[in-house]
Amino acid sequence: MKDYYQILGLQKGASKDEVKKAFRKLASLHHPDKKTGNEEKYKEITEAYAVLGDEKKKAEYDSYGHAFNGGGGAGGGAGFGGFNWADFAQQGGMGGQGFEFDISDIFENFGFGGGQQKQTRGRDISIEINLNFKEAVFGSTRKVLVTKNSLCTECKGTGGKPGSGTSSCTTCGGNGKVRETRQSIMGSFTTVRECNVCNGRGQVPKERCTHCAGAGIRRAQEEVEIKIPAGIENGEVIRMTGRGEAMAGGQPGDLYVKIHVESHATIKRDGTTLFIVLPIKLTDALLGGDYKVETLDGHIELKVPAGITHGELLRVREKGVPTERGRGDFMVKVNIEIPKKLSRKAQKLVEELREEGV
Repeated sequence: MKDYYQILGLQKGASKDEVKKAFRKLASLHHPDKKTGNEEKYKEITEAYAVLGDEKKKAEYDSYGHAFNGGGGAGGGAGFGGFNWADFAQQGGMGGQGFEFDISDIFENFGFGGGQQKQTRGRDISIEINLNFKEAVFGSTRKVLVTKNSLCTECKGTGGKPGSGTSSCTTCGGNGKVRETRQSIMGSFTTVRECNVCNGRGQVPKERCTHCAGAGIRRAQEEVEIKIPAGIENGEVIRMTGRGEAMAGGQPGDLYVKIHVESHATIKRDGTTLFIVLPIKLTDALLGGDYKVETLDGHIELKVPAGITHGELLRVREKGVPTERGRGDFMVKVNIEIPKKLSRKAQKLVEELREEGV
């Protein structure tokens, strides 16, 4: 006699929910239609579930153990372990009318739906916006018009004429779910899916909304406010949950905003640090000098120390990209300009410097 609890990876006395959860997981893994499928293993799992998933049979199994005969003997057609698959499939392993349970029990993740289907979801939308360099560094707010399917403003997505009331859905009998019977090599399977007439509500409007023709959604332009965070970089994408297209009876999709950042004429960026190249005179490199430097906060006065070298960096703190901890640095790269021509007086002075070994 097989240990059904062991087959499902459970301890003896496991609850009905634990049995069902274990069966779903293993059936999904070993179903013959899957790459990881194993027909013999799948039948064994199904046999265990047929017993432990039925309260009466489970009680008998727990009480009699090896003496349990599966409730139907081991007559003709017994395929494995004394379990008569033909009787189970034809006469009803779970209640006398075929093998009946929510389709998610056995076909979960196979694309056939199920008793607990994933909620329908509207389409995602992607847009692109351009930012100038300063907007990307400090952040900004943009308002854009997006044409999409949105909930009807008149009926609030119900599809019914306001004040008309509702009645029970005749397709699903007010249950919100529809049962369908499917045939397979293993017998009859009754599946459960959400009613697509009432979208699982069980109720339908008595009168259709004239604004959206009963669809609950309509295509229109919607103004969307986009908050651009400080420090966003070129190519980054902002995800706005629930701002995509609406879906009747389901969740709206998401809005994805791809950012394009325009370059700055003089300032470059590397992470949280901003850079600029400052051309200075040779004499200022030797003697020092004061320069006016452009930053994103406006112009600042920068003191160039005497004896600075070509390519040397001067740091200006707290003038870079904003972060949660403050701001990055603003780095000034010194570019010493060497004159191509010298006046006679300048040439004489330089020659004197050379004589002094400078």
